[in-house]
Amino acid sequence: MKKIIRAAALSGAVALALAACGSAPSDDTTTPATGGDATSTGGATNSDFKGCIVSDSGGFNDKSFNESGLNGLLAAKKTLGIQTAQAESKTDDAYAPNIANMISQKCNMIVSVGFKLSTATGDAAKASPDTKFAIVDAQPTDSKGAALTLDNVKPLEFDTAQAAYLAGYLAAGMTKTGVVGTYGGLKIPTVTVFMDGFADGIAKYNEVKGKDVKLVGWDKAKQDGLFNSGNAPFDPGSGKANADSLVAANADIILPVAGGAALDALTAAKATPGTLVIWVDSDGALINPDSSSVILTSVMKLIGAAVESSVTDAVQGKFSAEPYVGTLQNEGVGIAPYHDLDSKVPDDLKKEVDQLKADIISGKLKVESVSSPK
Repeated sequence: MKKIIRAAALSGAVALALAACGSAPSDDTTTPATGGDATSTGGATNSDFKGCIVSDSGGFNDKSFNESGLNGLLAAKKTLGIQTAQAESKTDDAYAPNIANMISQKCNMIVSVGFKLSTATGDAAKASPDTKFAIVDAQPTDSKGAALTLDNVKPLEFDTAQAAYLAGYLAAGMTKTGVVGTYGGLKIPTVTVFMDGFADGIAKYNEVKGKDVKLVGWDKAKQDGLFNSGNAPFDPGSGKANADSLVAANADIILPVAGGAALDALTAAKATPGTLVIWVDSDGALINPDSSSVILTSVMKLIGAAVESSVTDAVQGKFSAEPYVGTLQNEGVGIAPYHDLDSKVPDDLKKEVDQLKADIISGKLKVESVSSPK
């Protein structure tokens, strides 16, 4: 799986960059279909296998985890010559019907994206034991929210606290004001795990350097902080008040863990000279090229690569329900290159971040979060 993930990471980043520029692979189903229209490939190899995906309400154009998952499926389609179908959920009550639609289209494997689909995935998997599933950032659950272990469902989870730790140390070393900030879409484990790692990385920098860089927007000890409100907390616009409040608090580096609402941090940064953003999930400088000058790095979870690998295993008869957990060691998570800001990051700081990464991989340094996958 590691080899596939390493190879797919680059192709996934390129696909995201193309999507951001309005281009797409020639065999892509570029228009998300709420009803999950099927797309057949011309390739003879594996052409009877059908891989499908269902988004959460953030949609496939979120420049975040839904889009990454779709690109992983499309990469498998291009490589393997499989059929694909997709269903974009507009509302939370669309999850179960969209999964049912995929089952009715005789999908061999269905990827559901996000914790919001946990119960719908669990119910569908129990009712359709011959269909294989993979669920991103979650485990299947029953109607009461209790985790299920099912032979036909593979959880794809990511210990992003490890990569966020590196980003926190970097941010503490780069801030000019001595204040960095973060905000989230919702207070859920897949969001707060980033914030925990970020907080610990800042604390490590303060310990090593004898500094007092402050983090606003998250208190790890209290497990509480700054989150968007409203019915669509991950949508662009819902993070504006939080991004503006962090700038007002003198934070000059912001980590928005908020899906499409992270765009509000980019807007605030471009309007406030000297303010930078650390993106999450994918390489933000590639998918937001018009904002690359204010993106310091990204805390990446290589969802696309994990999806592609899981689909590939299913096609090759190697499907396993054993949970996948992306870490720094297996390259399932990481931080992106510094791109436009590479020359601004001191060489000594780069080396320190690299050494911390090596220490985490070796086990010398443990990064802990109550929200990390167990």
